[in-house]
Formats: sequence, structure tokens, C-alpha cells
Amino acid sequence: MTRVIDQTEAERLLARIDVHQAMRAMFASLAEGRAVQPAQQLVEFPGGGDFINYLGVLADEGVYGIKTSPYIPGPQGATVTAWTLLMSMRSGQPLLLCDAKSLTTARTAATTAVAVEELAPAHATRLAIIGSGPVARAHLHYVKNLRDWQEIRLYSPRLAAESATRHAELRALDPRLQLCTSQEEAVATADVILLCTSSAGPVLDPLRLGSNVLVTSISTNAPRAHEVPPASLAGMDVFCDYRATTPGAAGEMVLASESGWNRQLIRGDLPELVSGLVAKPTYERPVFFRSIGLGLEDMALANALHQLLEQGQ
Repeated sequence: MTRVIDQTEAERLLARIDVHQAMRAMFASLAEGRAVQPAQQLVEFPGGGDFINYLGVLADEGVYGIKTSPYIPGPQGATVTAWTLLMSMRSGQPLLLCDAKSLTTARTAATTAVAVEELAPAHATRLAIIGSGPVARAHLHYVKNLRDWQEIRLYSPRLAAESATRHAELRALDPRLQLCTSQEEAVATADVILLCTSSAGPVLDPLRLGSNVLVTSISTNAPRAHEVPPASLAGMDVFCDYRATTPGAAGEMVLASESGWNRQLIRGDLPELVSGLVAKPTYERPVFFRSIGLGLEDMALANALHQLLEQGQ
């Protein structure tokens, strides 16, 4: 019988999984040809809105699946949900249907963590996070031990309107965390900057920072959404989660390509990085990492949840 898992149960199971290592293992499988990652499928709704299907095949685990995530505009703002269906490659039967909200947050942040682990300078000590929502908090959780951070600064436009209790909750996430009153203050001395916003347009131009840093970006599923100016790609060493699919979906890459930027300039992706197939950046100029979210990330976590349930946990 197919198991249906709601968000509460997904979070309980997720806490028992090493999500960071699950992402590393999945990217290694992709590099070795033991996994398949098709391009995202974007389908527009008549009258506005869309949904994106994220697909993936994990051959060693004998599973494939799909995460489907709609973007539904409304008068009070857009509604975004996500559900993941895990299927057996052996029986052709569904194994798991899971509310993917928490899984999406975790795999997004853990994928960024793999990028920071591979790309950030070994001596990096100053971290900046732009954003304060669940995705930003998850990013902090997964990267906080990857370098010897001496300071961690966070800024979000929402902070000024939030309560003292909310500020205290954020500070409690890590004793090194400082809440900043401006983005400029947050990024002024940073070695690594994690963009964790839902903005559909640029929030930061890495070329104007005055120093060569690692900037990571996730963006949102709004059409052609991007957190850095498309024109800035030409001045950076660009990496991504998967070079075969990301340039066709990441907003700044799509827009930059229309103006002459060539996706062949991408220095490497996570399968290549975790497998040691590409050189690390020299930081002679800013380094940019872009992830769009892969179906394989969703399948890897859904399969990990399925395995826990099979073990009676």
C-alpha cells in the first residue's frame, strides 16, 4: 500500500536523516552515471500561474519519481505547494506520496551546503545570509559547521517589522549570529554570501562588493526569477548544481544567454566537484553558485524516508 506522509511526519523522519551526506552521495551517483536527471518541466496555467515537475531516477536504489510544485497567483499573494511521488522501478508501483514542503527546504539548503563545502575558501571566516525565512534558517543549519566562522551576519527586509521575540528566536539559532539593519552591513566583510530570498529580481550584484567572495543563489519558481543581475555572470566564475539542466531554467542564465553569455563558460557543477573532476576556484574574481533544485534531490530524500518507514522507524 502506498504510504501518504504529511508535513509533520515528514519533518519527524527528516530529523533522522543526514541530509547533507544524502545530497553528496546523490551527486556522486549522478557523476558516475548511476542516476538520471531530466530537465524541469514548466507548464503554465491558462490565466496565470504554473507548475514545475522535478523528475529523477536513482538506479542503485531502484526508484524513480516526480515532485510537482504549483505556483498559484492570488489576491493575497501566490500559493506554492509541493508533493513528491516515489515509484518502484521493479514493480512499477507507487511507494510513497509525501508533502514535500519540508523536504524541499532541507534539500535546497543541503545542496547549497555541498557547494559551500566544495567552493568556499578554506580560510573563510565570515558568513552572510540574506533572508530570514525557513530556507534561510535551514541554510544556516547546514553550513554552520563547514568552516570556522568567526562571524555570521543576517539581513532581511522583514526584520524591521518583526517582533523582539522573533529576533530572539533567530539569534538562538547560533551564538555567532548577528542581525543587521542593512544588507550593506551584512555583506560588507563577508567571505561567503548565501542568498535565500523569494525575490524574482536582483537583490545583490557580486561585482560591486569590492572583494572576491562566494555568492550562492537559489531564487524562487517565479518565471525567470534571479537574485543577481544577468550581466554580472560574465565577470564571475560560475558553478551550478547540474550543468545539463540549470542553464535552461535559472532566470539569470536564461536572460544572460539572450544577451550573448555562453553556458559553456560554467566552470563546473556539483557532480564534477564532489568527484574531483574540476578545479576549485582561485578567487581572482567573484565566484557564483546557482542551484535550481533537482528532482534527484527530492528522490534521494523521499527514498531515505521510505527506507526509514520500511525499517519500522
